[in-house]
Amino acid sequence: MFSFFSSRKFLRHIAFLTASAAAAGMLSGCGGKDTAGGEPVSVEIWHYYNGSLQSSFDKMIENFNNTVGAENGITVKAHSQGSIADLETAVLNSANKQVGSGELPNIFASYADTAYEIEKMGILADLDQYFTTEEQADYIDSYIEEGRIGSGGELYIFPIAKCTETFMLNKTEWDTFAEATGASAEDMRTVEGVTDTARRYYEWTDAFTPDIPGDGKALYGRDALANLFIIGSKQLGHEIFHVENGSVTVDLDESAMRKIWDNYYVPYISGYFRSDGKYRSDDVKVGNIISLIGSTSSAVYFPDEVTDGSGAHSIDAEILPMPVFEGGQAVSVQQGAGMVVTKSTPEQEAAAVLFLKWFTEPENNIAFSAESGYLPVKKEANDYDYYKETAEKLGIEVVGTNDTVIKEAFGRISETELYTSKAFDGCQEARSILEKSLAEKAAEDRAAVEGHMALDMPLGEAVALYNTDENFSEWFAQLKADIDAAVNKG
Repeated sequence: MFSFFSSRKFLRHIAFLTASAAAAGMLSGCGGKDTAGGEPVSVEIWHYYNGSLQSSFDKMIENFNNTVGAENGITVKAHSQGSIADLETAVLNSANKQVGSGELPNIFASYADTAYEIEKMGILADLDQYFTTEEQADYIDSYIEEGRIGSGGELYIFPIAKCTETFMLNKTEWDTFAEATGASAEDMRTVEGVTDTARRYYEWTDAFTPDIPGDGKALYGRDALANLFIIGSKQLGHEIFHVENGSVTVDLDESAMRKIWDNYYVPYISGYFRSDGKYRSDDVKVGNIISLIGSTSSAVYFPDEVTDGSGAHSIDAEILPMPVFEGGQAVSVQQGAGMVVTKSTPEQEAAAVLFLKWFTEPENNIAFSAESGYLPVKKEANDYDYYKETAEKLGIEVVGTNDTVIKEAFGRISETELYTSKAFDGCQEARSILEKSLAEKAAEDRAAVEGHMALDMPLGEAVALYNTDENFSEWFAQLKADIDAAVNKG
């Protein structure tokens, strides 16, 4: 439980550090009393949460304001800026003092690339001064390490909720396929196994209409293709973006890229993989695919009903282990925005940090996580039994798919390396290139393959026109040039 005594001690420590604040009178820490000058401290937060996620966050803020906030004369106010892109624009406009932009908030949600740009302006608070080494050790190590984006390793991004990726399956459709063909979910423990199983599924569904060749169905799709590059390469022993002392070294290994080509581009142009909607859960919902890799925080959007050409029917979901490249290391993506604190008055910085500490206390963090689909950030809270017991004590029911996702994610976090690229100049553009380069080429060449098939060319012959060493080499050379340009421009 969060200790009011520890919060008062913390605030007295900040007052001691700052002579001017000590002279004026720091946050009192006494219930209901005002702060220095007779005015309470107001903390403004900008975020990108919407819908149920925003509701969960607002509920947490109300809880804080009515308890620890009231004890310390602090009021937290939060404002959604819309999407993450809208938030980034608003923050950058405010930091650059664009006409019509507001003042920067005390706290804003941020990924490393945006925080990195703002930090170079010298307007972020170094959080190392507010968290002892012992306090930082309570958090999952890689979550803290991700936030060290300062040139000297200073902590500028604080983790409040995280996520990784999950492999989800329409078990209802899968069971029919597995019973008919002998396929096993165990076959999909590797990336290569997913590709081969998708081929088998396509051929099985194609055989339903022997008079219409090449109309098989796709098995699989994935969100965030950049993660396939970054995590896939790391599994294969190559860190695409290695950042040290603010300098980035690019390791875009050709053999690793060929494995990604063979296990995304080739099955995609063959019709084994597919992506049509904004997210792959949209594709599952209309029956275009039966499995996906997406964020654990998006698992709540995996449908319980599919509407396709035969009408609407209920489905069951199954969570599978995340596939790893054959012979690769067990590495999982670490993602999710953190919170940064902007430089302001000692009172406001102290109040902002106090809120973040309260928010990430295990019970409070689990309350948010269990309702939002995100993962808590302290080591203690990442124990499945403790998580379940705490959620039940809070009256939050974690069942079904969400329960399975949480259990699988906690197990994987404890057993694998969590990884995310460090921020560097040009990192946002470089990631965008990884996200779009192969995705756009695969979609374009799949359309060309379908064009050939419409003229009665067999699928294998049409795919062979594009699945060539020359085509791969041209794509790889362009990818390498684009990444180099993004990094050097940065």
